[in-house]
Amino acid sequence: MHKKNQYSIKKIKFSAALILENGDIYWGFGLGPEKTVIAELCFNTSITGYQEILTDPSYAKQIITFTFPHIGIVGTNKDDNESSRPFTSGCVFSEKIGNPSNWRSKKSLDKWLKINNIPCITNINTRHLTKILVEKGSLKAALVNFGKNQSNFNIKKVKKRISNWKGLKNLDLASEVSTLKPYKSKNKKWNPFKNRYEKFLFNKESIKIICIDYGIKRNILHSLSEKNLEVIVVPANISYSKIINYNPKGIFLSNGPGDPLATSKYALPIIKKIIKNGLPIFGICLGHQLLCLALGAKTKKMLTGHRGANHPVKNLKTKKVEITTQNHGFEVIRSSLPKNLKETHISLFDKSNEGIMHKTLPIFSVQYHPEASPGPHDSHYLFDKFYINVKNYAKKK
Repeated sequence: MHKKNQYSIKKIKFSAALILENGDIYWGFGLGPEKTVIAELCFNTSITGYQEILTDPSYAKQIITFTFPHIGIVGTNKDDNESSRPFTSGCVFSEKIGNPSNWRSKKSLDKWLKINNIPCITNINTRHLTKILVEKGSLKAALVNFGKNQSNFNIKKVKKRISNWKGLKNLDLASEVSTLKPYKSKNKKWNPFKNRYEKFLFNKESIKIICIDYGIKRNILHSLSEKNLEVIVVPANISYSKIINYNPKGIFLSNGPGDPLATSKYALPIIKKIIKNGLPIFGICLGHQLLCLALGAKTKKMLTGHRGANHPVKNLKTKKVEITTQNHGFEVIRSSLPKNLKETHISLFDKSNEGIMHKTLPIFSVQYHPEASPGPHDSHYLFDKFYINVKNYAKKK
């Protein structure tokens, strides 16, 4: 509830508050652990897949406002996690969480939030809050779950903490969410008949690739494995020489959080050497932005960003419209694309860049998430395209 609402904290025993950098305070009820977090407030328009969203590493240092009112209705399970743990700072819900109703559920969302140390606030007018974010852009905010003891909640101190936090601009977060050491991706494929992931074996024509982990989602790895690609996942700051020692036939640049300019300080020298080597490259989200920076383009922070599973993107080659899943707060500046790049996709929401390809090299990338999870599968063909590039390269070697 907003601070200007007829109800007051004295009349209703609220247990949580959301404080924006502009001074607005929204009172509600807390879920998850009793703690305070400072992060960027954003919104996501997806109507399914809240567990996948909460475990997407790209949401590091962000508080997610869910526009869909009924969050938590299917509980949580181990198969829907997109990473080893959630990296999101907190979440905002419209309605309180009821008992889950789904045969796959193993834990309620409230219990899951407590186990994963993610504070949450409910009873918020998320429609009003989203309108504020659309008009003013993503805002710094504090989510305070103070529980029954309101004496522990000092508004002035919290506002000062918000003011002192510099925000996501110029902040490298990829190094915080990336794997610490290389590992071989587990080969899993979803069995729709048994409703679970199962291990599968590669055939003799499988090809080894390297995935540079800036905040990889598990379903991206599954999508690559399903194309008969053996994936070695390596840290974001790995050296070029170590990558080449694996003798890969392709490079995948993953999604991830933070400002691409900040991450580029250590990522660009590596990517530029890979480009010079001639290896096929496929990048998505942050990987798309870093690839474009390495090829001479520029990036900037967006007003609100794109977050949801219903974003229309036009394929400039086929003229078809793809409904896509997106999660990013930075974009590649279209006018900065060098002449050796061809723009392949644009957003039909705001005409921002959504994809590029190199005119002479086997290199391409997209801003959105072709693996979806959650979301539509309109763009799965991109994994086929990458496999063809990798296979053609392998034949020459």
